[in-house]
Amino acid sequence: MSTKIYVGNLPYSVTDSSLESNFAEFGGVSSAKVMMARETCRSKGFGFVEMANAEVAQAAISALHGVSVDGRTIVVNLARPREDSRGAGGDGAQGYRSSTRSDVGYGNGGYGGGRY
Repeated sequence: MSTKIYVGNLPYSVTDSSLESNFAEFGGVSSAKVMMARETCRSKGFGFVEMANAEVAQAAISALHGVSVDGRTIVVNLARPREDSRGAGGDGAQGYRSSTRSDVGYGNGGYGGGRY
């Protein structure tokens, strides 16, 4: 089973292939991806590396966490599961809702919609 590693505070010069080669010296790398901003196509400064097993992943984390790369101290640790970002005021399970207060909004009096 593969293990996913988070790599943060990366210099903008790091590419997928350079990230992969840095981790490959510790064992098999399944994938390496530097996250890019859609609008600018520039690195966001972090990425993920998927390694073959937990032992080689832990060896890479221990060796590379806190190492300086192009003047930046990188952060390397196990990736946490992605949290559900949908929540307050968004398109959640209940659909889009701007407010749960009944006294706010159009049709409740005045230009601002509040009670006076």
